[in-house]
Amino acid sequence: MSLFSRFRKAPPPSAAVKHPEPVAPKAPPEPRAPEAALLAGQEEQGLQAAIAGGDVQTIARLVIEGSSTRIRQQAAEAIDDPGQIRELIRNARGGKDKSVYKILTRKRDSVLAQEREVEHLHAEVAATAAAIEKHSHRPFDPLFTPTLEQLEGRWSAVATHADPEVAEKTRQAIDRAREVIAQHLRQIAVEAARQLAAANAAAQAQLQREQEEKTAAAAAAERAHVQEVEHQAEVEKHEAEAKALRQIGGLIRKAHGALAAGSSKTAAGLRRGIEDKLAHAPHLPAHLANQLRQLDEKLQELKDWKSFSVAPKRIELIERMESLIGATLHPTALAGHIKDLQEQWRTLSKGAGENGEAEWQRFHEAAQKAFQPCREFFEAQDQVKEENLRQRGQLFERLANFESQHNWEQPDWRNVITAVREARQLWRQHSPVDPSAAEQLQGRFNELTASLQNRIDAEYARNVKEKKSLIERARALVGSPETRKAIDEVKRLQEKWKAVGPVSRDDDRKLWEEFRKQCDALFQKRQQEFATQNAALDANKSQALALCEEIEKIAQLSGQELLEGAKKVPELRDAFDAIEELPKADARQLQNRFERAFERGRKAVAQQHARDAEQGWAALLDGSNAVRAYRLAVARNADEAERDTLKQTAESQLASAVKWPKRGLETLKHALAQPGSNDLAANELALRTLCVRAEILTDTPTPDADQTLRREYQVKRLMQSMGQGIKAEEGLDALTLEWLGVGPMEEGTYAQLLERFKACRRKAL
Repeated sequence: MSLFSRFRKAPPPSAAVKHPEPVAPKAPPEPRAPEAALLAGQEEQGLQAAIAGGDVQTIARLVIEGSSTRIRQQAAEAIDDPGQIRELIRNARGGKDKSVYKILTRKRDSVLAQEREVEHLHAEVAATAAAIEKHSHRPFDPLFTPTLEQLEGRWSAVATHADPEVAEKTRQAIDRAREVIAQHLRQIAVEAARQLAAANAAAQAQLQREQEEKTAAAAAAERAHVQEVEHQAEVEKHEAEAKALRQIGGLIRKAHGALAAGSSKTAAGLRRGIEDKLAHAPHLPAHLANQLRQLDEKLQELKDWKSFSVAPKRIELIERMESLIGATLHPTALAGHIKDLQEQWRTLSKGAGENGEAEWQRFHEAAQKAFQPCREFFEAQDQVKEENLRQRGQLFERLANFESQHNWEQPDWRNVITAVREARQLWRQHSPVDPSAAEQLQGRFNELTASLQNRIDAEYARNVKEKKSLIERARALVGSPETRKAIDEVKRLQEKWKAVGPVSRDDDRKLWEEFRKQCDALFQKRQQEFATQNAALDANKSQALALCEEIEKIAQLSGQELLEGAKKVPELRDAFDAIEELPKADARQLQNRFERAFERGRKAVAQQHARDAEQGWAALLDGSNAVRAYRLAVARNADEAERDTLKQTAESQLASAVKWPKRGLETLKHALAQPGSNDLAANELALRTLCVRAEILTDTPTPDADQTLRREYQVKRLMQSMGQGIKAEEGLDALTLEWLGVGPMEEGTYAQLLERFKACRRKAL
């Protein structure tokens, strides 16, 4: 038993079995090479004809009875019927031709795989169709569309394998599911229309502001142009301005005079004249501006106290109302302006005079035309309110169904919380509504959500209590002396924490921070212990490196030094195994390094033993030459003295043999005692055949002179033992024993053949 075998605690290699002296079996009569080639050609033609004609029986017969491996393999490849394949596998099992058996089992496995694939496709068709059917009856939710797309993707992958009836039912289910999506999209479109109306109003307001800015910019450009033109006629401009200022001053004085005389109507007319003049007048001097301001203040005071006549005011209200026709204001703002003008009209209802009815008709028609966009807007708003109320009703029904159908014995709290939260969000989205029409539904919705929220709050309270219990257990683990067990336990507590039901966001954050604080304290304690442990791991790593280097040095030795060094391997192995723990990052690398070095050493020792053993076989073959010389003398009837001398020489070599293989030594002793065959030509042929066999075993080229002998031997071996293999080492030892038993031959030829045979043994090392 080698040192490496003892270290691995493996059973020692089996003791060498003594082989009996080889006896050549009587080979049955074989077809000659031309006949075998003709038979193979006929079988191949028959196989091709059977394949072309679909003759399964002939092909199956050739799978089992074909004369060559190639014919049997081709026939096996041509079989496709599953039942025939299984029958042939039963017939081929245990036969010599393993390659045919492998081909048949491979084809059988391929057929089985195809059948399993078909079964899998049918199962997938049924499962996908059932899932689509079930999904088509679900109400719409945020996951409805992606789930349908996923199911349609699965269906498209297997639809071609479905029965027509199943395919039609599935198509109808997909259509129903798409209709659910379409209905939801129509609901979204209504909401989008409402939002679009608001966006359009904002856009109109923005457009109006932009238009005003453009108008202001155009006015500025016009003023610049006017200034340039006025520059050419500066004198005329100053004169015109002075004249205009004088006229404005005169009108202001006249207006003040009219007011002083109590003629507010005249003063108002003069004020309008001033306004006309102001459009073409320069900037008023401070004194005129002050006088105009005082005039406006007095006129405003008179207007507030109804000092103006009613008729001009009505005309003004009519004009203002008519100016609102086609205005781009938002309908709500426009309605407010119309209502304000109507209120002002009612305050002036007295004193209409003889034209009061005509003015009212004109004012009323203008109000109706101006209010038309508002009327359309409010009608659309009423429709939106009705739709929102309907959506709220449906939402209430879904939530009520959810509460009644939910399994409150084993409630899915996350689903319940999500349902309440999303229901409230959707409820707010479905607004505005008519308050009077929605009052009763709002109350029922509030009661329903309050009931669900009470259930949720109760669950929150239970979960808060459980999480506080986990926090206390984690706090107790921080002081545990067994840190590793405490770490394992706190990890289990973390898993339990994840399994606890939901709590409110505020409580969840506070409780999690406290729980994490206790866990972090325990993990920090472990880190401190790790720091201490790392020092020990580094020392173990250094020791492991030293052991790896030492066993690597031993593996690089050779000869007696290698065998002596190998004696230390068990001690090194025990020392390496005694290392309790290595750094995780280096443990596998160090273990593999040690194992590789150990394996290299084992192979080196094995190779060294093989070389030592081969030296014994080589010495045995060299020593056999003395036996050959004696047996050759006997075959030639040499004189007795020569025979005795040669025999004594042979016996002396056999007696002084050191480290010769025991079986070989016994074979030589037996050969020395037996005269052997005197047919030198037959003996030479036997040794040449042994050389050829050794060259075949070791894949060594054969000299040209023996190529014919090699081909004949290969054909013979193929016909007798097809599919069987021989290990090169066992075969060479057996051939060597046969070599020793062959009769004598001439020295020169024997030396050449012996060198060929020994070269094969050296190559096999």
